[in-house]
Amino acid sequence: MEEDYRASSYDYDELFVKSLSLFSISQNHLLLLVLLLFLLLLLFLAFLVFFYNFLEIHFLADLLTAFRGDPVSLTYNPSSQLYKSVASKCRILHGRFLPTPWLSSPHLQTAFLSLVEKSPHVTYKRHMFYATDGGTIALDWLMSSDVKGASCTNDATRENDKTPILIVIPGLTSDSGSAYVKHLVDKMAKHGWNVVVSNHRGLGGISITSDCFYNAGWTEDVRKVIDHIHCQYPEAPLYAVGTSIGANIVVKYLGEDGVNCLLVGAAAVCSPWDLLICDRYINRRLVQKLYDKVLTVGLQGYAQLHESILSRLTDWDGVKKSRSVRDFDNYATRILGKFETVDAYYRRSSCVNFVGNVSVPLLCISAMDDPVCTREAIPWDECRANENIILAVTQHGGHLAYYEGISADSMWWVRAVDEFFDVLQSSPLSNRRKKVEGPSLSIPPESSIDQGPYVNVLEDGMVTAVGNSQEDFIAEDECNEDADHIRKDEDAILQEERSDLLTAKTHSKVDLNQPLDQNLNDLDVPVRRRMDQLLRLNRNSIWLLAYIAIVTTWPLVGSALLPFVKKRFKSIIPSALRRR
Repeated sequence: MEEDYRASSYDYDELFVKSLSLFSISQNHLLLLVLLLFLLLLLFLAFLVFFYNFLEIHFLADLLTAFRGDPVSLTYNPSSQLYKSVASKCRILHGRFLPTPWLSSPHLQTAFLSLVEKSPHVTYKRHMFYATDGGTIALDWLMSSDVKGASCTNDATRENDKTPILIVIPGLTSDSGSAYVKHLVDKMAKHGWNVVVSNHRGLGGISITSDCFYNAGWTEDVRKVIDHIHCQYPEAPLYAVGTSIGANIVVKYLGEDGVNCLLVGAAAVCSPWDLLICDRYINRRLVQKLYDKVLTVGLQGYAQLHESILSRLTDWDGVKKSRSVRDFDNYATRILGKFETVDAYYRRSSCVNFVGNVSVPLLCISAMDDPVCTREAIPWDECRANENIILAVTQHGGHLAYYEGISADSMWWVRAVDEFFDVLQSSPLSNRRKKVEGPSLSIPPESSIDQGPYVNVLEDGMVTAVGNSQEDFIAEDECNEDADHIRKDEDAILQEERSDLLTAKTHSKVDLNQPLDQNLNDLDVPVRRRMDQLLRLNRNSIWLLAYIAIVTTWPLVGSALLPFVKKRFKSIIPSALRRR
């Protein structure tokens, strides 16, 4: 019995040792499994951080601020009557903008606008407008009387032709069926406005009927449409809203027509401002290149709809092989618009060159995180210098999206434009429109780029123009004083010459018996003497022009020569008078 008991106890001990060995092996596997899970967790967290930064998500920042949103930044001229009478009364512009929490990213906002296209139902009435060149433009109307639940804030007894009309200019390859256009049209029509969407040529289901195509700087169609609507509704106040490329066209049109513009007010939403800067920006980062590719595909789809005409007028093989918007503009837009180069097309079509000549109330809305139209192109100083412009910039919003609310049913910029136009329509500024007969004679202002020959690249990559230094302006003012001094003395000499000639003409005795040549020589003596003096002044003027050229080219050299030049030119006229 004892032997059996010892044998069994020995077996139990052996089993216990084996079980311990098995447990140690499984424990090692468990440690390896935990380590593997920890590494996967680290990789997942790294991916989340990369994804968060890549999509520029700001949910955590919104969470830290208790979802209060960011205030809207307003830029305007301190003496602007537009701000005092209109913008100061706009509650939305002085409030905060909070994007939809689950769309806390400019890319999510923009993608949701393009892919989901959540918008109200709108039924248009189409009218065809035929341009003088044979082109066809589809005008899609939505009258306030056709919208259910239209407000009666306006006088119900007034005639229909006195109802304010809003003209909408869509963006690139967009038309009246785009989601953001429907949001705007529905909002304005319900508030008692008549709205018309001017579709670009070849869009809105309309074929191209001429060899003329639209581009980012083509304002003739907008001008003709506005003139056409003004002729149909001569008593109705006209307003315009441009979005993206449409905003560039609207602002350029306002600057070209100046005080002769027929509009009472306008709004530009997410304008590219400077096409050359936006072209550089959209090819800078990977995420921007994705937008560039999407826009290129849209342009190629537009081209394929009108292949029968574009294949004849453009480099069709290049259009089909285009891999960027710049490629498409090189093979199609540049050729159709008769521009020498793509950069020439971008420079001449950018509305930033026409901001200074805008003469009607204009609201500009842009987002700092716009993934297509970069903030680097926003003309802050130009907008501040013009009393007719209010620039509203938000921290977030994406490109034309600005979705707000939990269900993303509303777009912030639509509400802001609606309120701005409503206040403007009821303000004295709405009666400031001048009716001018005949074509506009206003001259577009010079480009602000030409006024700033120097460029400053900041640490964050933004590019700003730097003007001349204060010393240069002082030196230029002193040169102007010297030039004014010479000009006054020249006027004095010319006045004295006129008196001498009059005296010679009165007191000279001309002998009719003498030859005519001899009498003329006697009269020419004082004239020649004055001419010699003027020639000496002209030589000095040439030296003065040479000095001005040196100052503008080499400011330091011009400053060194300034004392000598002042001393020389201040003594020119007195010495000339003494020689008389």
